[in-house]
Amino acid sequence: MSDKDKSTSKPTSAAKPEDKAVDKGKGKATDGEDASKSDEKDKDETKIGAEEELNEEDQKLKDDLDMLAERLLEDDKSLYKSSLDAIKESIKTSTSSMTAVPKPLKFLRPHYDNLTKAFDSWPEGDDKNSMADMLSVLGMTYSEGDRRDTLKYRLYYPSDDLGSWGHEYMRHLALEIGAEFNQRLDEDKSTDELEELALSLVPFFLKHNAEADAVDLISDLDMISKIPKFLDENTYSRVCLYMVSMVPLLAYPDNDNFLQTAYNIYKQYKQYTQALVLAIRLNDIEKIEQLFAADVDKSTKRQMAFILGRQKITLDSIDEETEEDPELAHCINNTWIHEYYRNNLAKELSITDPKTPEDIYKTHLESSRTMGLTNTDSARHNLASAFVNAFVNLGFSNDKLMLVSENKSSWVWKTKDEGMMSTAASLGMLLQWNIDEGLDKIDPYTDVDEEYIKAGALLAMGIMNSGVRNDIDPTLALLGDSTNLNHKNPNIRMASIMGLGLAYAGSNKDTLLDVLLPIVQDTGIDMKLSAMAALSLGLVFVGTAQGDVLSAIIQTFMDDDRASQLKDKWTRFMTLAIGLLCFGRQEEVEVVLEALKVVDHPVSKASQVIAEVCAWAGTGAVLKIQELLHMCNEHVTSKDSDAEEEDKDASKPSEEEVEGEKLCQSYAVLGLALVAMGEDIGQDMILRQFGHLMHYGEPNIRKVVPLAMALVSPSYPQMKIYDTLSRYSHDNDIDVAINAIFAMGILGAGTNNARLAQLLRQLASYYHRDANALFMVRMAQGLLHMGKGTLTVNPFHTDRSVLSRVSAAGLLTIMVALIDARDFVLKDAHYLFYLLAMSAQPRWLVTLDENLEPLSLNVRVGTAVDVVGQAGRPKTITGWQTQSTPVLLSYGERAELEDEKYLSVAHTLEGVVILKKNPDWEE
Repeated sequence: MSDKDKSTSKPTSAAKPEDKAVDKGKGKATDGEDASKSDEKDKDETKIGAEEELNEEDQKLKDDLDMLAERLLEDDKSLYKSSLDAIKESIKTSTSSMTAVPKPLKFLRPHYDNLTKAFDSWPEGDDKNSMADMLSVLGMTYSEGDRRDTLKYRLYYPSDDLGSWGHEYMRHLALEIGAEFNQRLDEDKSTDELEELALSLVPFFLKHNAEADAVDLISDLDMISKIPKFLDENTYSRVCLYMVSMVPLLAYPDNDNFLQTAYNIYKQYKQYTQALVLAIRLNDIEKIEQLFAADVDKSTKRQMAFILGRQKITLDSIDEETEEDPELAHCINNTWIHEYYRNNLAKELSITDPKTPEDIYKTHLESSRTMGLTNTDSARHNLASAFVNAFVNLGFSNDKLMLVSENKSSWVWKTKDEGMMSTAASLGMLLQWNIDEGLDKIDPYTDVDEEYIKAGALLAMGIMNSGVRNDIDPTLALLGDSTNLNHKNPNIRMASIMGLGLAYAGSNKDTLLDVLLPIVQDTGIDMKLSAMAALSLGLVFVGTAQGDVLSAIIQTFMDDDRASQLKDKWTRFMTLAIGLLCFGRQEEVEVVLEALKVVDHPVSKASQVIAEVCAWAGTGAVLKIQELLHMCNEHVTSKDSDAEEEDKDASKPSEEEVEGEKLCQSYAVLGLALVAMGEDIGQDMILRQFGHLMHYGEPNIRKVVPLAMALVSPSYPQMKIYDTLSRYSHDNDIDVAINAIFAMGILGAGTNNARLAQLLRQLASYYHRDANALFMVRMAQGLLHMGKGTLTVNPFHTDRSVLSRVSAAGLLTIMVALIDARDFVLKDAHYLFYLLAMSAQPRWLVTLDENLEPLSLNVRVGTAVDVVGQAGRPKTITGWQTQSTPVLLSYGERAELEDEKYLSVAHTLEGVVILKKNPDWEE
């Protein structure tokens, strides 16, 4: 400001408000206002607020309330009751917009402090109770600091008619109850009166469609088990829906308590299929058997059997049940899955004709410069074609390579060594679930002189039998035979052991303990066989924490005769077996971790990491994810041979310890995906972390990140993920590139995604001179078109609410093998790819009538909508199309019946569903 300006400007005090008002009205401003614009603006706003004019009706209301409040401060007690009643009536009958404070509360606020002082001086009695009732409501507008006046006065007078004060009052009171409860717990004070008051609010919330408020309040006070007594036929379903949706956001043991309570509610209201799903999530076989033994109609029991079959759970009590209904065994044993898949779905979609590898490669679309090079007739190329053929025609029991001619001229002779074993084993994928025809078609391969082919045929039997149970059990008789298990050829022994694991994954079959445990404990055989035996037992008893198997593996780690063999690359599958046994056990894994601490070897730490990772799989546990991220941040260094560092070498880890630490970090990266995969928000967050790990991580971490990205989103090709993987597939580190290529295959498995198919064709041209990378591209192409686009490897099913332990185990095992892809699947153990047979399931909806005959009717298929907590009966799908069953369901899609002519026995239209005629239906 210049000197001239200073001399002419007037001090702020000289500027009169009236002048300013006039000047403003003329659109001008004085110099004084310029100097203190903000101060004067505040003064003007204060003046306007003070002189705010009320309309006649509001002014009368304010005067009346002021008068009533003054009466309460006077000594005339005879006026108290009428004044309080008048104030309360005024509050209850006031109307205002949702965003405005009701006028009576606004006008009474200046009197609040005086009224509270008067309350303290009043003697006990009805008037004081009525005053407390009113002050509790006024306290909503006066919640400075931690006063919690609404709760304070309500505890003084716990009225039976709280609901008359309205929904907002009840929510505010519930909020203060939760805060006070936590404070009292910290101070070790009694919370009985708070619990009693909270329970009195629950009926109001339930009656007014505020189930979320009721559940939140009662869960804040750790009383969720008390909610069933407040429910009825109209409210239980919405309450359970909200409770189950909260489970991924809760820590242990609250998540289990919620599932347990919801299970009890569904059981009480005879919603057996929903209760069964929760019993499966609780991993409680006893509850499952109780439900299955319940007195329910035949169709419901069969539907429950289909659900158990999808989860690959077998029950000891099934034999008794099948005496009454022989069809139950077919439902739970999945013996009809092949018929529905090949004869219903495939015919409906017109995909019964087999496809060749060339149909998938589409080499005519590849670069002309490389077209001839990527299609050479080498043993390696023929092996890749065998895998692609197996994945693409999986379960259709026909193809143009393996099942078209006598075995002497079969494709298997166009490969060599272990390639012959994998090619012969591909028969198991082609004949998956089809035991009746499969044994006859595989049998000729067991009679040839070439032992690689014999081994492949045995493995094919195990693959074919995966997830299907048979009363005769021919697979156990053939593979469990001592002739094969003790054969002099290690490949035949290997195939028999692995085949048993594939065939009986998730079955808890005790017979296999006698067969496989001796191989785990035998110190005189190769670690490769012992590790595979341990892995097979881990698959068979996945999620059961089977004590005998755990003890045998830990004893093997401690055995002096095994010490030198623990360096073997196959030892990791023994550590993985421990993880699989602990799958989904959550806190129960602590016992196993303590037992592993006794082992004085680097393999102990790797076992602890994978055990903890598997125990919390699919839970979205944030604390576990943080622990795993810390593990990935550690810098692993080996001993420095530099002469200057000799005195420090003693404190540095040995090479064996370094390799152990690297394996721990690899497990941690996979663990991030495995834990986060059960919760959508967690998935998005963990994908960001993977980006950081790729930028800053060590090479041993970077090569696992693409696998983890695929594990987060199997058979769900999201553009943000496959674009990232496409970049990684051109990485300078060939290990990263190879794993990124395979990850693209898992990401799009069974989806026929056109964009991914194009990217893979480009990669085939790019890597035409790199045999390993090209082989992996072919694997990815086969996976992308798995089952001609009808299958999924995603372990979640039943509206993405249930995690299949067997399916997740198959995915995790192949990922562990790919941690060092060039030592396993790209060398001589490519047969490990067949572990995906456990994960492959049709992504379908097949509808049956009560006699289990296929029933075709119209359904709407659209994107699933989250309706949790929404009022009324909102639409559960959007953007739907009407189709005739059987239909394919993509990730995130949901189906609904077009009309109510039939009623679904299952609560979710997914997989195999039984429909009953609606007795009330009129055409």
